[in-house]
Amino acid sequence: MRPLHEILSDRDTISSSMQLTLDEATDAWGIKVERVEIKDVRLPVQLQRAMAAEAEAAREARAKVIAAEGEQKASRALREASEVIGDSPAALQLRYLQTLNTISAEKNSTIVFPLPIDLLTYFVKAQEAVSK
Repeated sequence: MRPLHEILSDRDTISSSMQLTLDEATDAWGIKVERVEIKDVRLPVQLQRAMAAEAEAAREARAKVIAAEGEQKASRALREASEVIGDSPAALQLRYLQTLNTISAEKNSTIVFPLPIDLLTYFVKAQEAVSK
């Protein structure tokens, strides 16, 4: 038995071999086989399923690689953004205002305003001063 890739790529060679065999077998009856063509190769259902499963696994593997590359790029971008924000407190304040703008555009009845952490330190210091 030949491998599938051989059958598909060597159709002409297989056809010629079959023609010679058939011509020799039918020569005694006065029949001349002039041409044999392989038009369609039908695979067993089990082999079709195995090939489909292999192709699906390959597609899933490629999808996972693409997703992982995307996550890697996103994490790099987030790291760079955090470095920029860390270097400039004004950038953090701008991001805070952009977030508030995005929240206000949504049609929610409840809006929660997150307080900057540095604002809380003033309250803690004021409380400590009052306690003394």
